[in-house]
Amino acid sequence: MTAAGRWRSIPHLVQDAAGRFGDAEAVVDGRLRLTFTELADRVRRTAGAFAAQGVGPGDRVALWAPNSAEWIVAAFGLLTAGGVLVPVNTRFLQAEAHDIVVRSGAKALLVQNGFLDREFTGPPGLPVIDLREDGFLASGPPLWREAGPDDLADIVFTSGTTGRPKGVMTTHGQTLRLYAQWCDLAGLRQGDRYLMVNPFFHIFGYKAGLVASLIRGATALPLAVFDVDRVLELVERERVTVLPGPPTLYHSLLAADRARDLSSLRVAVTGAADIPVELVRRITTELPFTHLMTGYGLTEAGTVTASRPGDPYEAVATTVGRPCEGFEVRLADDREVLVRGYAVMRGYLDDPEATAEAVDADGWLRTGDLGELDDEGRLRIVGRKKDMFVVGGFNAYPAEIEGFLLNHPAVAQVAVVGVPDARMGQVGKAFVVRRGEVTESDLIAWAGEHMAGFKVPRHVEFRTGLPLTATGKVLKDRLR
Repeated sequence: MTAAGRWRSIPHLVQDAAGRFGDAEAVVDGRLRLTFTELADRVRRTAGAFAAQGVGPGDRVALWAPNSAEWIVAAFGLLTAGGVLVPVNTRFLQAEAHDIVVRSGAKALLVQNGFLDREFTGPPGLPVIDLREDGFLASGPPLWREAGPDDLADIVFTSGTTGRPKGVMTTHGQTLRLYAQWCDLAGLRQGDRYLMVNPFFHIFGYKAGLVASLIRGATALPLAVFDVDRVLELVERERVTVLPGPPTLYHSLLAADRARDLSSLRVAVTGAADIPVELVRRITTELPFTHLMTGYGLTEAGTVTASRPGDPYEAVATTVGRPCEGFEVRLADDREVLVRGYAVMRGYLDDPEATAEAVDADGWLRTGDLGELDDEGRLRIVGRKKDMFVVGGFNAYPAEIEGFLLNHPAVAQVAVVGVPDARMGQVGKAFVVRRGEVTESDLIAWAGEHMAGFKVPRHVEFRTGLPLTATGKVLKDRLR
């Protein structure tokens, strides 16, 4: 039996972890410290609380909150009640979040008010539960509803090629099999101390973080907001051994105060289209890490490729490794990366047309990324077919950003492209044709009030016109 084969579902994994790891620390969040036994107990009682609210098998509940112990208990409690988890990006503003919550068909919305000085409201008529104020968590009688490997576990929304978020449906079995393998590739061990900077609303934090920690018996240390001083403090005080994140995280560590004791760090995990070879060298020579894994994944399939221990610096820096077991990767004629395997999504929620467009009759998922394969089967990502760019680890879609900017009364035309940035990897640059008076600083400030921070262009260039094709499409290559 494979490692993942011992668990029928994620709730089964939570209870099994309590039996295997008992009084070892499962979660450390500030002063709160939960053992695996205590976590499983809270999860069962939270499942009972969901059931008392009328949440049954297959019902969806949205979770719009930062990384915290409460997020962990709420998410696994919901799954244990038989529900389907719908994580919501905490960077989203109200209109963006409400669109996802409504389209998901959620029966309730869980929030953490006060985070980033914000009040998280729900769409009209939807019950809203504050994780820290309403006394909901762990308030019910213990409950554990059995789920099977083919049952839907979560719907994680991700922007499609047009920029509108689509709900990716994934089962318990898919997640358990893939992230048991991820543990092997990353070198995650029992007793590891795992500082979770990656947000739980993203599969990097939720699945490669929380699920992986339960599989191996690692301690999860959730961090709500990235702050390098706080990271250094926690690494030193809690003896953190595992610290995944985007390349910007390691840039920050290398530039930070070297007086801190970081000697406990062992495992780094990152991923990007192109990581400078010098950064890879510095991560493994100037920081204590002895293992650095790079990889490629997407919400529609999870982690698809990964580097292997012993791969040379050049390969780790310029490729995203070889396919994980159970995956096939090939290139279309236009070099688009195609992926097939057991972990490819069950489809987009309520969108059969988009599903058929993304996954062909033979099971090949069109990723939208352009790539190359080297002689040893390693994948190199060379661009985004639909112009997506990555801002500090978050996917930004020009079409969506352009749609927001066109709502400004002084904007007549706009095109957004990703441009290099030393700290964030890439940021947005907007090329704007004005219909009224507006300055660069005014437009950037306005954008910050209407969309999530990572989507806001950092640069604006005003033009009298945009280069267009004969059919009226903007020639973005010329703008770049």
